[in-house]
Amino acid sequence: MSRHPPLIGIVITAICVVLTGCQPQQPFYLKNVDNDYLHYKGVATEIEYPDVDTERLSDAENAQAPFSLLRKDNQEIWNLTLEEAMRIALMNNKVMRNISGQVQGPPDFISRNPELAPTIYDPAIAESDPRIGPEAALAAFDAQLSSSLTWEKLDTPQNVDPGYFAIFPNVARNDLGTFQAKVSKIAASGGQFSLAHNVAYDLSNRPSRAWPSDWNVNLAAEVRQPLLQGAGTQFNRIAGPGATPGNFNGVMLARINTDIALADFEAAVRNLVSDVEISYWELYFQYRSLDAVIAGRDSALQTWRKIYTLYTHGARGGEAEKEAQAREQYFLFRGTAEQSLNNLYSTEAKLRYMLGLAATDGRLIRPKDEPTTAKVVFDWHEVLSEGLVRSVELREQKWLVKRRELELIAAKNFLLPRVDFVGQYRWLGIGNRINGNSFWDPTNPVIQDANAYGTLANGGFQEWQAGFQASLPLGFRREMAGVRNAQLSLARERARLQEAELELSHQLAYAIRDLEANHVLSQTNFNRRIAAQRQVEAVAAAYETDTITLDVLLKAQQALAQAESDYFRSLVNFNKSIAQVHFRKGSLLEYNGVYLAEGPWPGKAYFDARRRSRARAASTYLDYGFTQPRVISRGPIEQHTGIDGLLEEGVFEPTPATNEPELVPTPAPDPIPTDAIPVEPPPAAPEPVTRTSVFGDQWKAVAGRSPASRPTDRQIVPTAGWSAVERVRR
Repeated sequence: MSRHPPLIGIVITAICVVLTGCQPQQPFYLKNVDNDYLHYKGVATEIEYPDVDTERLSDAENAQAPFSLLRKDNQEIWNLTLEEAMRIALMNNKVMRNISGQVQGPPDFISRNPELAPTIYDPAIAESDPRIGPEAALAAFDAQLSSSLTWEKLDTPQNVDPGYFAIFPNVARNDLGTFQAKVSKIAASGGQFSLAHNVAYDLSNRPSRAWPSDWNVNLAAEVRQPLLQGAGTQFNRIAGPGATPGNFNGVMLARINTDIALADFEAAVRNLVSDVEISYWELYFQYRSLDAVIAGRDSALQTWRKIYTLYTHGARGGEAEKEAQAREQYFLFRGTAEQSLNNLYSTEAKLRYMLGLAATDGRLIRPKDEPTTAKVVFDWHEVLSEGLVRSVELREQKWLVKRRELELIAAKNFLLPRVDFVGQYRWLGIGNRINGNSFWDPTNPVIQDANAYGTLANGGFQEWQAGFQASLPLGFRREMAGVRNAQLSLARERARLQEAELELSHQLAYAIRDLEANHVLSQTNFNRRIAAQRQVEAVAAAYETDTITLDVLLKAQQALAQAESDYFRSLVNFNKSIAQVHFRKGSLLEYNGVYLAEGPWPGKAYFDARRRSRARAASTYLDYGFTQPRVISRGPIEQHTGIDGLLEEGVFEPTPATNEPELVPTPAPDPIPTDAIPVEPPPAAPEPVTRTSVFGDQWKAVAGRSPASRPTDRQIVPTAGWSAVERVRR
């Protein structure tokens, strides 16, 4: 035997280390697979596409190329009234679009804030919320049915002296079966009622038993009624069963959540209507502004042609500097016209977005309605009082105040000690059988065959229990904190309401001031427009007699175009400010003939309602007035007050249009002649150029929406949830 076996092992180990290295080695398998990572992924996360199959809107999928300065052929003019625009917008807007009155730039509100975009489904979602909705709160008072059925086998050895085997077996063998069924309900007053049925089967080897097996049955009725803390219909409908300080979810608070959701929906519809009207009048202004710029461009073109004719013949007045100046003036107007046309396309696209239409469908929307030029006068005190009553933001804040008031009532209830009345009554039965007609008589010394349910039905064995249970936290520390927190929350919401009312008064004052200023400016700009027109005529006549220079004529033409654009801007702002006054005082929906209503229910709901109503009508009526909580609502709001509501007749009486200055009519419409204008001047013989209008309609004085023109008929737009309903103006 070798004397150095450890040394040989060390040498062999060192040689293996040198040959293989000190790095970890993969194991060797006889069946080697080429793909070593067959059962593993190379990455933990990947950007993937969701498996969602939804139908696209045809307006999004089939949209055509947008109109632009390079693509403006084959335009079909769509003359659209404001009423039709409102109807289309309300029918197409399941998700309320919002541009906040800004018609410039692409829309991105829904893509940036999809969770903040209001929808027609929001009120229904709030109503059906399984956590805080009214049905969820009412479910706490529903009857609950519970049952259990168990079976077990016992084979238990016991420490029993052999002398007692005749009484106590040394091995206890039992077959046990238990069944329980219980119906429990929490009442609106806070009481808990239950009715339970228990069945127990016991098969035992104990020799002391009269029967080897027996059935024990009982029927137990139990009641627990709070007397102080947790008692009362009002508390339980505010806080809900099982409430703790600061954690309330009663049906009255759930109902307020729905009312707040309805107020949010109304505000969303109002904002949509406001944005549609703003977009409509802005598009009207773009048409009129383009009309004014085209008129200036045509006038500059005519002047350039005349000077160019003199220039080519070397006549007086055709000097090179004058021709260059006229050329520059024309291209200045042309650039302005092209920019104005591009603005028109952008504004028309924004109106299309608000209407829920395709970005382009081959038609170019042109407003058909004329803005009112009649003076509109609002009585300040009535506008202020109406705004304080009808403002949807104030109504929503008042619901929050009511919520805090109810929470304070519930919080004070926890300052009372917990005192409950408890009572129980049981009927018992026993027997070796569970069915039959006989029953067990304990007075009979002879063991007889007995029926458990027969004994129960005989009523010979009854038990009852009654008493009071009380508990009282010493100090009420958490309860006092809850009351103080509720008081502070109520004070905060009341302060917010007062500040919101003050802010509304400032908003109304700003709107009224803006309305009156825009009316005055429209009058002034109208006279400025007339004066600019006369100035152009006078300057042109003077230029023909060489009394003034060319630059004076060009400036006069430019001033006329600017005066006409400013007039239309002030007129559009005047109409927008009328809508803004209605926006602030809460009557914008009525002003535009929109009515809010819940969508139709399924036919099965009406069938079930009729059947249950007939059943209740055929029964005997019982007055449950003692279970009614305190009033929290004053009933539905009056959406359309008219002259018989909050407003008195004559509050919104526009002055007759005959008091306005006479408006100059524009000629019949012609296509936009941008492409027909050559870059180089035409031949020496000037062609007559007439003023064209891209709008087409003649100007006329239009009376405002007086009480006589308020909506009369209502057209319901069915949707899956709440909907805005368009009403037709006379």
